[in-house]
Amino acid sequence: MDYSKLPTPSHCTADFCLIPMGTATASVSNEVAAVQRLMKASGLSYTMHSAGTTVEGSWDEVMHLIGQAHSLVHQTGVLRVQTDIRAGSRTDKTQSFSDKVAKVQSILAADGKTE
Repeated sequence: MDYSKLPTPSHCTADFCLIPMGTATASVSNEVAAVQRLMKASGLSYTMHSAGTTVEGSWDEVMHLIGQAHSLVHQTGVLRVQTDIRAGSRTDKTQSFSDKVAKVQSILAADGKTE
């Protein structure tokens, strides 16, 4: 098998938490805001939550964007950036992160209707 020709997934959802290390204060809200501006400019679908950001697109687009987030934070003077990434892909169907949330919400909404 020629592994150099193995493609990356056409679609993925990744949840990532970018951690600037060695900042002047404990707050990283300015760095998070800079990353959110980058997310918006990317054109990919994303949502910020209290512990990170969920983004979806092709594997290459998503991983490239996370790499750009690192570069962006480094440009602010942060010498070290650590990121935790949880990524998923599937081939049986297309499902956005908002579809996943809506499915669980519909199940929970049905809880009150059966009593």
